[in-house]
Amino acid sequence: MATLYPGYAWCLDPQNIDIYGFNFTPILFISESYDDNFRELEHNVQSSMVTRIMPTFELKAEDRNSATRLIWQPSRNIYHDEPDASYTAQRVQLASIMEFTDRHRLKLEGEWRKYERTTDTAVDGVNDKIQNSQVNGLYTYGARSADNQLEFGANYAQLRYDNSGGINDDKERNTTALTSTWYHRIGSNTRGLLEYDHKIFDYVQSGNPRSSKSDALLGGAEWDFTARTKGKVRVGYERKNFDDSESKDLDNPTWQVDLQWKPRTYSTFTFLARQAMAEGDDGSDAVKATFTQLGWRHGWTERITSVAEIGAGRNVYEGQDRTDDLREYHLGVIYEMRRWMDIEVGYRYRDNDSDADDESYKRNVFQISFNISL
Repeated sequence: MATLYPGYAWCLDPQNIDIYGFNFTPILFISESYDDNFRELEHNVQSSMVTRIMPTFELKAEDRNSATRLIWQPSRNIYHDEPDASYTAQRVQLASIMEFTDRHRLKLEGEWRKYERTTDTAVDGVNDKIQNSQVNGLYTYGARSADNQLEFGANYAQLRYDNSGGINDDKERNTTALTSTWYHRIGSNTRGLLEYDHKIFDYVQSGNPRSSKSDALLGGAEWDFTARTKGKVRVGYERKNFDDSESKDLDNPTWQVDLQWKPRTYSTFTFLARQAMAEGDDGSDAVKATFTQLGWRHGWTERITSVAEIGAGRNVYEGQDRTDDLREYHLGVIYEMRRWMDIEVGYRYRDNDSDADDESYKRNVFQISFNISL
């Protein structure tokens, strides 16, 4: 699902420093914004000027057949009008890619995050304190130009809360995921695919009725026609089986669509669509989530680029009489002031229309941000 603060698409061209054969790249992100409903509430909304300071330190080493990257990304989020909402976050990521031969490749990644969430919190006006860690690997068998390729992936993730009084302990879980995908070349630029996903959601709290197993089977294709058009489409069906015999098992069509069209080198249109089952929240067994987004990024000059996105989604809460309809808009202008500094002025709007009491809200964010490197 898209969030109000997705990854930024910058024009920045950062330079690195050589340290004993490692490439070290520091980047500093600073933003100042006005958020008129940073807790996404229907009533008694809270607004504030928000300062975000987020340095990123990347250390990378690579040779002909492998590359390893370490990222440390601390951040400080200051809510000037509501100091109790201010917090410090940390993110550490280690990733490695190894190509043993032209037929055998392995990707490994580990990540740890500690942060606080101001929206959809268990206690109104109090941040949820969250720790999230995960490790995953992806093994690929088959040459890039071969007619057939196989991929096998595994992921293990832990979700923990540091709230006082045991608040949200019922949401703590360990998730194990296994994925296998078969790619078959059906043209010089097109491959068909068949994918099977298996997930185990093991909630830490004893007897938690949300513990379950999920299986999904998807088929589709991916293509890359020159530099103008590329995409990936997967369509299938998933089923969620709860460990608790009193919980009703769920099934749902699922799809994932990612398309990109570049009619010009300086203009890019993107389209994404998602439907899948997410873990339950606010008393629900699970959430059937659908989201669609259309984006346009256009370079008007060598230094000025605009970004426009419009999105719509629907969340159906299973086990509750609740459906949320979501709309999102994003407009931004990026000015590449120097090779080492970008400036963006942007506006974001989020509107959630829920048929449940006190779950609807509107949110406006006006922001100016600076991305600075060497």
